[in-house]
Amino acid sequence: MLSTLRLPLAVTAAAATVLGLAACAPSNDTSAAQQPADLLATVDTMFGEVEIPEPDDELRVVALGWSDAEMALALGVQPVAVFDWQGFGAENNGVGPWAADLFTEAPELIERGEEALNYEQIAVLEPDVILNTRSGNDEQEFDALSEIAPTVYAPEGTAAFATEWDVQMQTVSQALGLADEGDALIADTQAQIDAAAEANPEFEGLTATAATKFGDAYGAYLPGDGRFDILADLGFEAAEGVSTLESAGFFANASAEQVEQLEADVVVVYPIGFTVEQTQADPLIQSLPAVQDGRAVFIDPASELAGAYGAASVLSFPVVLEQLVPQLQAAVAAGA
Repeated sequence: MLSTLRLPLAVTAAAATVLGLAACAPSNDTSAAQQPADLLATVDTMFGEVEIPEPDDELRVVALGWSDAEMALALGVQPVAVFDWQGFGAENNGVGPWAADLFTEAPELIERGEEALNYEQIAVLEPDVILNTRSGNDEQEFDALSEIAPTVYAPEGTAAFATEWDVQMQTVSQALGLADEGDALIADTQAQIDAAAEANPEFEGLTATAATKFGDAYGAYLPGDGRFDILADLGFEAAEGVSTLESAGFFANASAEQVEQLEADVVVVYPIGFTVEQTQADPLIQSLPAVQDGRAVFIDPASELAGAYGAASVLSFPVVLEQLVPQLQAAVAAGA
């Protein structure tokens, strides 16, 4: 199976400047140039230092973490297998449609049973490195995967599924021996986000909630989850009410009695398992002043934007900036 390619220039805005930025990007301590000859990389993770040997042939990567595959693809590396967290499907190679065509050979989609990953399926692929940098941080799972190949999780102190997008990109790029290229992609993506923030100074200082409704539950995404982090990067601040909710890593649960804590100057609602119409008709959602005043953005769960917003990768952010920012502008204007 092929494992590397050059990014087509038209795929993402980030690709247009990676080569130029790479020349001036600062080197990380784990860059390939500083490794012993028999090591591709050494990465510090929450489970200790992980050494990745230099492969004999093209690097074989299994991408298990949420958006790990997209981060690898942005670097020009095609994973041989992917865990499809967001249900993009085999037709999209287990990644968002904005990234699907970066595969020249379809990856295998990794299966997960009720209790565990299909470790046998992963072992048969003979990976050189396993990426699980945005995951549940299960140490038992780490131990089992490490029996198969060097396995890279997020840095120490990272909560479950709360790996910030730039930290994820940095960790993945270090693991693949492409730290400088990762730095360049981070810089270019941040520049795109900063440009959108500068073009919308009215966002600065307003509060925002990245809210959701799923089943009979409600809640809000927290710092560390890309669905909130992109709002913060655009200038919004966390709503004070969310800080009163019980948090679990990347997410804070809100009981029916606590839905009012989701109120903010702008509320972005990302329903799971409901249509926009069903979510808008929910009496508790309707009770929020932001919804009543037109200061809410409802993301259609079937849309490309929903997938990109959830992916929070350097490849999906251009989609988010193009499609979400105009809706945020309208919501802010409604409250002016």
